[in-house]
Amino acid sequence: MHHSALSTGRRALLAVAVVAAATAVPLPSGPAVAAPVADRQQQYAAAAAEYGVPESILLGVSYLESRWDTHLGTPSTSGGYGPLHLTDAAHVTTLPAGGHVDEGEDPRGDESRPLTVTAPTVTGSRQAPPAAAALQTLQAAASLVGVGAQTLRSDPAANIRGGAALLSSYQRDLGGPVGAVSDPGAWYGAVARYSGADTEAAAAAFADEVYDQIRVGASRRTDDGHQVTLTARAVSPDAGVLHRLGLRRAERPDGLECPVRLACEWIPAPYEKYGPGASDYGNHDLGNRPAQQKIEYIVIHDTEGYFAPSVDLVKQADYLGWHYTLRSVDGYVAQHIKAKDIGWQAGNWYVNAKSIGIEHEGFAGQGTWYTEAMYRTSAKLVRHLALRFNIPLDRQHIIGHDNVPGTIAANVGGMHWDPGPYWDWSHYFDLLKASFRTTGTARTGLVTIDPDFATNRPAFYGCNQQPPGVPTPVPPAAPCPLRGSSAVLLRSAPNHDAPLVNDLGERPDGSPDTMYISDHGARASAGQTYAVAEVRGDWTAIWYLGQKAWFHNPASAPTAKWATGFVVAPKRGKATIPVYGRAYPEQDAYPAGVPYQAISPLQYTFAAGQRYAVGGILPSEYYRATTFDGSSPGDWTVVRGDLRYVQVQFGHRIMYVDLADVQLLPSPLGAPR
Repeated sequence: MHHSALSTGRRALLAVAVVAAATAVPLPSGPAVAAPVADRQQQYAAAAAEYGVPESILLGVSYLESRWDTHLGTPSTSGGYGPLHLTDAAHVTTLPAGGHVDEGEDPRGDESRPLTVTAPTVTGSRQAPPAAAALQTLQAAASLVGVGAQTLRSDPAANIRGGAALLSSYQRDLGGPVGAVSDPGAWYGAVARYSGADTEAAAAAFADEVYDQIRVGASRRTDDGHQVTLTARAVSPDAGVLHRLGLRRAERPDGLECPVRLACEWIPAPYEKYGPGASDYGNHDLGNRPAQQKIEYIVIHDTEGYFAPSVDLVKQADYLGWHYTLRSVDGYVAQHIKAKDIGWQAGNWYVNAKSIGIEHEGFAGQGTWYTEAMYRTSAKLVRHLALRFNIPLDRQHIIGHDNVPGTIAANVGGMHWDPGPYWDWSHYFDLLKASFRTTGTARTGLVTIDPDFATNRPAFYGCNQQPPGVPTPVPPAAPCPLRGSSAVLLRSAPNHDAPLVNDLGERPDGSPDTMYISDHGARASAGQTYAVAEVRGDWTAIWYLGQKAWFHNPASAPTAKWATGFVVAPKRGKATIPVYGRAYPEQDAYPAGVPYQAISPLQYTFAAGQRYAVGGILPSEYYRATTFDGSSPGDWTVVRGDLRYVQVQFGHRIMYVDLADVQLLPSPLGAPR
């Protein structure tokens, strides 16, 4: 499944199959609470006391599920609600059927070996949960606490009580001690079961993460304004009860490319023929990276479908392949392709040949949220891969699918936009131990976008409605939930009423972009660095797709940080220079028998006077792979030329310019005067 929010393609609506609710017997509650408790910290304490759960356990589990946030009562990407992530997937009936690509799309992105994908074939329920009860815990909690399901979805205090009741019931099932003052270390089995994992390794990884959090503590303000604190304490968990959960043991063969403590399983994508032709094979290409070609990028996707159906798709030879899929409910990882080989995942062959693709169970444009368990697992995996392959931990190299450029002008409008504006890039990089810290000032000429995720709530519309032919929405398009976002809006003038800027790749008529959820051509995202064009009061303009793009950046609540680095500008005497979606060699570099891959500029204009932030200097390369057995001339080799390219942050997507066309300048020299 390839991952992502289908670019501008068809989004079929899905009626989610109903998952049988787990049966449960109500637990005896503690003393009745005289009046509702308004303070969130006290709500945790009261629920812990009522159901005999150590408060540190309840807070730790909730932190790993939601970081104590309410998410406005909207579901996660696995149908979970509230601070305790009580799952009710059967209630979520408007999520799309999924599939990483639109029918007829080419996720390989190589004209010399086009790949036309047909509609994906998936049998069974799209819900396909890791375990039936794992995606329907809300119903079990409702039985335990004696309140309605809607109350558990929308009322944080009730949700916390429901989570406490579930933990207590799991502990009783295991025969462990129950009581708010009981040893937190004795709750390991109940915590592991709460994960919803279907393997011992995944359940253990979740529980270990919870206990690690208890040891270091945490304190933060929730998305609805409550300060909550988990006081650090020493704890020694009893992991010996894990086997009593009866979970399967996943295969972890030698050579699995995951950190040791990560719950990982090898579920291979096929490299095999499915037709008579030499190019009738799938669903990835063999390679020899990094010995043959450096891995420059890790691409973050979302699946636009649930975990199990997505994994079913990656096992189809006539579909497409990516390297990893992550599950939302517990952060479980499946690896499908070795890092040395090349997945068909990003829609741009140059990027595919130089990247690792990671799919996250989720939906970019449905107003859902990504679980903390999955964020943490993903960050551990990405950090491991980045250190192994010497990939910088920055937003020039850890990119979303929405940052991958079109290969040629005609392909720009069809590129994907996942993981979407609700992916929390700032928190993700905190977990990567590569926070967006800068040493710049207002005079250094660069800004790194970094809004406060919780309070930055753009008024997007069209969630749960993905029509064909975006960017023109099908009216009426309902508003999306006003929830936290990494996206900062870019306007054509320094005021809130000015139209959004135009992306010629999406709107060739020059009309402004819109607030439609997938219409991302007038947005900058957290961690992306841009060259400053002008500053006027609370507004900052950046160079973006050949124009000045303004965003609100008041000193009292900044949405960006001043930064340092290098910029490029056209060399003197050049009025404009071309911008490319791939860094291919010159024609003379191709050996006999290997067709020249045209160096074709995109539709944007990089004019004299403009500046763009540098993401690195790259050699010109083209990896030739067109046949199953490598029988075509030049197959399984890298064509390299004399050309060198500079990667730039040209718009929402990265792009490339010819090094010979530009001058590199330290950012202060490129700053506006």
